[in-house]
Amino acid sequence: MNNKFVKETLDWIYAIVLALVIAMVIHIFLVQPTRVSGESMDDTLHNGQYLIVTKWQHIMRDMPDYGQIVIIDSRVNRERTWVDDVKEPLMNYVSVIDKSAQTNDVWVKRVIGRPGDTLEFKDGHVWRNGEQLQEPYTKDTTMNYSRSTPVVVPEGHVFVMGDNRNHSSDSRFIGSVPVDHVLGFVEYAL
Repeated sequence: MNNKFVKETLDWIYAIVLALVIAMVIHIFLVQPTRVSGESMDDTLHNGQYLIVTKWQHIMRDMPDYGQIVIIDSRVNRERTWVDDVKEPLMNYVSVIDKSAQTNDVWVKRVIGRPGDTLEFKDGHVWRNGEQLQEPYTKDTTMNYSRSTPVVVPEGHVFVMGDNRNHSSDSRFIGSVPVDHVLGFVEYAL
């Protein structure tokens, strides 16, 4: 009877550990649920809204398209390693129990510029390669930001902005984002 109890307990522990390993592999390489924190993407995405993010593009270093909503690592001045890709999903699990484990380094933004693009911020709007962008998704009709010199997006980088332009920390302040800092593409908002 004692051996049966030990065997059953070990079977349960094995099943739980295996399930956690499979979940981590899925979160690192395939799909990750996440949650919007803040108002920088209003009116498109809202504070507290759940998102389904595909991660395969991050692993393959795919270049996102214009208008694609992505999650990024905002710490653009540091190298990312595979340890970051393992640690961040793990911290999502830990933050369910311990709120202090949450980080504010992962942002949800929209891709505005790709490598080689020249961006200007004038007359309350964004201009890409000399043409004013038509952006019906932005919260405000005009942006309270201007810059006297254009920005050229470097090779291997993207320029991202929040849809709530007047209340968003984004590439205007942190600079262009290396493609390896694009952690995934937002596929669904729930």
